[in-house]
Amino acid sequence: MKTTRRIAFILLTGMVLLFSLAALPARQGDSSAPPDHVVKLIFIHHSTGENLLRDDYGGLGLALSQNNYFVSDTNYGWGPDAIGDRTDIPNWTEWFASDATPHIMEAVFNESGQNSSYTRTVSDPGGENEIILFKSCFPNSALEGNPNDPPGEYEEMTVGGAKYVYNAILGYFATRPDKLFVVITAPPLSEGAYAENARAFNDWLVNDWLNENNYTLNNVVVFDFYNVLTDPNAHHRFLNGQIEHTSGTRNTLYYPSEDDHPSVQGSRKAVEEFVPLLNFFYHRWQSGGPAAQVTSEPGAGETAQPGAGASSAGTVGILDDFEGSPPSGTAGWEGYFEDNADTRLTCAPVSGNAHGGESSLQFEFDAAPNSWATCGFYFDSTRNWSEGGGVSFYLLADRTGIPFDVDLYGGDPGGRTTYVFHTQTTAASESGWTLIKIPWTDFLRAEWEENPGTPIDPAAITGFSIGFSTPETERVTGTIRMDDLSLMGIDIPTAQPAAEQPTDAPDARNPFCGGALILPLLLVGFSMWRRDRI
Repeated sequence: MKTTRRIAFILLTGMVLLFSLAALPARQGDSSAPPDHVVKLIFIHHSTGENLLRDDYGGLGLALSQNNYFVSDTNYGWGPDAIGDRTDIPNWTEWFASDATPHIMEAVFNESGQNSSYTRTVSDPGGENEIILFKSCFPNSALEGNPNDPPGEYEEMTVGGAKYVYNAILGYFATRPDKLFVVITAPPLSEGAYAENARAFNDWLVNDWLNENNYTLNNVVVFDFYNVLTDPNAHHRFLNGQIEHTSGTRNTLYYPSEDDHPSVQGSRKAVEEFVPLLNFFYHRWQSGGPAAQVTSEPGAGETAQPGAGASSAGTVGILDDFEGSPPSGTAGWEGYFEDNADTRLTCAPVSGNAHGGESSLQFEFDAAPNSWATCGFYFDSTRNWSEGGGVSFYLLADRTGIPFDVDLYGGDPGGRTTYVFHTQTTAASESGWTLIKIPWTDFLRAEWEENPGTPIDPAAITGFSIGFSTPETERVTGTIRMDDLSLMGIDIPTAQPAAEQPTDAPDARNPFCGGALILPLLLVGFSMWRRDRI
């Protein structure tokens, strides 16, 4: 009889746990699935946007329709006083921060027509547009001034003037929490005269704009169309349950056409990354979750300032925090450079400047032309890192624009193979610690190896390094600091005092807060267990 009661107790407890877990609501705020009903959306654009929408070019109109969005758009000549003609950055204050704004936005919210060619696969559900996408064209990447210019005092085509515009229009967005406003950054130019300014401004939009204005609503988001078009390894997407914002090694247009309009290839890459990210933004907005830009953790190469949404969440294991012993199974961090080259470097943990704790890795170099240098550690046996989704670390540099590689080594310790991710230091990494996140798919086998371009197998890792190759006629000097090298993955929970835990609502993560039926069931099981123990 006691055995029978034990079995009954185990079965009942298991049923209770399964029931409670099954009863938990889905976390729609973290989903990239399409909305479960038709949502009305309008896109304010000119020619690049028209190309994006076309079925035979970018395919955005059709992709959005297939994701349950009813898409309308504006174009040249549209709207009150032909406001559709004016979509440069300085014009956004007329749209969103002028005496004409109420009249213009009434037309925007109620537009249901097509001003470009694309396929709709869903019917108009009626009502107003809930989502407003707006974008300036590629000439708006020719911003004058300097990369780190603060916001100016009026609208103009400078870094400071552009920051002024976007700061000014936030006031209107704050009055309409019932609408989701999506900023799509202007595409890059193929000419590099203003490329550094464009990079710095768009990094500011993604990482700093909302935080500098203490904007806490979740109805304003940014898609970095500019970044996606600068490099095959540059991304802004929703991947493995997180936002990835990854910079490559370029600040100019990688996907050109004859006149700087993004090509079909570039447009389709952008559409592929944008639509799931929009779904995530939409669900987060609808669920009342935190502002999407605040919770958006940077990807590889993305710039984020401490206190501006960057955190150590998104890691499952610290590989090295530089506070004590080196990674197990290695000889520690080692610096290497080409033999007989006039190169000097240091590669070691140093104290005095760290993202967390007291120490960080310092990689200081003065490398000869046409040579190479690395700083890394190497395992004495193969390691399995597949529990993570990639590698993350915090970066601090002494200047912007230092091209460097993040390398992983596969194979076995006696015959390592090299997998490379190319990136560069950004303006934000010069001014503060910046979180870099690189998924496994972005580590590609080096071009000098057999089968170049194939991704690494994270179950067979034999080492890690950062390094670079120098130009044929130019020395490379600088200092890069790294801290909290980790595997990307599930968030590490932060313990809080009991007093800080909410008392007026169930915790969706707690299977014992899922419904009123659970407690009586557990009491029944506990009673059976007590009778068995007596």
